[in-house]
Amino acid sequence: MAVREVIRMGDPRLLHKSQPVERFDTPELHALVQDLEDTMRAMNGAGIAAPQIAVNQRVVIFGGFKSPRYPDADEVPYTVLVNPVLEPQSETMEDGWEGCLSVPGMRGVVPRYTRLRYRGFDQYGKPIDRTVDGFHARVVQHECDHLDGILYPMRIRDLRDFGFADVLFPGQQLEDD
Repeated sequence: MAVREVIRMGDPRLLHKSQPVERFDTPELHALVQDLEDTMRAMNGAGIAAPQIAVNQRVVIFGGFKSPRYPDADEVPYTVLVNPVLEPQSETMEDGWEGCLSVPGMRGVVPRYTRLRYRGFDQYGKPIDRTVDGFHARVVQHECDHLDGILYPMRIRDLRDFGFADVLFPGQQLEDD
């Protein structure tokens, strides 16, 4: 369909709690999913949420290809997740570097649950229920945070672990976020 503009941190639309999707398998929902996929792939993202393209709905997509932005991460299966519910499966959290298409050029250390169960639906209304860990769990948490108006810098515990990628990682060729 189309590569859409990704709105950036500071835009108040990123701070709203998104509305649940009430109807599945509609032309509008399929078009949204296609726009999200086109935009995510064009920007080499590991995932993207509908609020990042200024759509106030509880829809995220992630995975499906090896993102050059996270070269050491395991590949995550392509997933369309609508109206997600997340349940940590452990109290264990792990710090890890994150970036965001809505916070271009920056990275920060964010604590995330290491093991997670997520449930929801695909765009056709088919139920999804998975228990995941590692990078997969991190990506799901990051993308679903967008649905509640949370950007990863809000989760950083120590702002000394937040900055411009080219300063934090001199000499490394990280894709622009």
